[in-house]
Amino acid sequence: MKHPATIAFAFMGLTLLLSCDRGKAPPASTQPKKAEAVVKDDQQDSSIGKQASSDPTMILIPAGRFVMGDKDEIDASPHEVEVSSFYLDQYLVTQEKYQQVMGDNPSRWKGLKNPVEQVRWSDAVRYCNKRSEAEGLQLCYDLNTWECDFDADGYRLPTEAEWEYACRAGTTTAYFFGANPSNLTKYGWFERNAKGRPQAVGRKEPNPWGIYDICGNVWEWCNDYYQVDYYQQSPGKDPRGPTNGKSKVVRGGAWRFSAESCRSGFRYNENPGYADVCFGYDIYGFRCVRKTPKVAKYYCQRPPAKPWDFPSL
Repeated sequence: MKHPATIAFAFMGLTLLLSCDRGKAPPASTQPKKAEAVVKDDQQDSSIGKQASSDPTMILIPAGRFVMGDKDEIDASPHEVEVSSFYLDQYLVTQEKYQQVMGDNPSRWKGLKNPVEQVRWSDAVRYCNKRSEAEGLQLCYDLNTWECDFDADGYRLPTEAEWEYACRAGTTTAYFFGANPSNLTKYGWFERNAKGRPQAVGRKEPNPWGIYDICGNVWEWCNDYYQVDYYQQSPGKDPRGPTNGKSKVVRGGAWRFSAESCRSGFRYNENPGYADVCFGYDIYGFRCVRKTPKVAKYYCQRPPAKPWDFPSL
C-alpha cells in the first residue's frame, strides 16, 4: 500500500498498529499535470452549487468530464473521466448527525459540529444504510457482501472519481485554490494549523462549488477498493474501482498530515475494518452522496450565502 514519507513521519509510530502493509514512498511531488475539467453545457449555469430540496446541505454536482490523477504520483496516472451528476454532502458528516442516525458517537475528539472520526469504512457504510432507512429510501449496501447498488436512491459513499471531480470543481491545479500550498490555511485544517486535533466543519472557505473541508480535517472514505494500477484500466465513464481488494481508498488529507496530502489528486488507502475487532483512527471520516433524478436541476434551490452559524463548542 502506498505510504509517502511525509505521511509516515506524521503517523509517528501509529503505522505499527495498522493491519495493512503500505508500500514505498513515491517520488517527491511538484505541481501535477494540468487537467481539463469540462462541465456539460446544459448544466453549466443551472446546476453548479445548487442543493437538493430534500436535504438543504447536499450540493448538486453537475455531470462533466475532467482529467483525473497526478503525474507525480506512482498510483495516479492522469486519465480522462466522465462523471454523471450526483448529490454530495456539503459538509463532512458531523458527530451530531452521526449520533442522531446511529445512536452513538465513536469519535475521540468530541464536539457536535466536529467531523465524526474513528469510523471504519464499514461504519460509514452502515451509517449510509441507516440514513437511507430513516428517510424511506432504498438501501445502497448489502451488509453481507458489502456490495453497493448504484441504482438505489439512498445514500452511499462517493466513488473515488466522484470525490476528485467534486474536489477539483472545474479547476486544473494541484489544489482547487491554485498551485501554492501556502494558501491551504484558508481552506483546510492540516498539520500546520489544526492545533493537533480535528476542527468543527464549515469554518474554512469552501471550494468553488461550495463544498467545505474537502481538503484536510479528516481523510474521507470512498466506496472504491484501492489498487495501485487501477487508473491504467479503469473505464472512461463513472469508474467504480476494482471489484475486490484488501483496502479502501481515502482522500483529502487530514489534520495531522502535510499540505501535500491535501492535493486534489493525492491517493491514500486503509483497511476497511469489516470485523468488530477492528477499530478506526481519529483521522478518518466521510461524507455521503446520492444519485440524482433526471428532473433534479429543476427543483433544486441555491445554497445559502454563508455556511452554518456554528456555536462555540
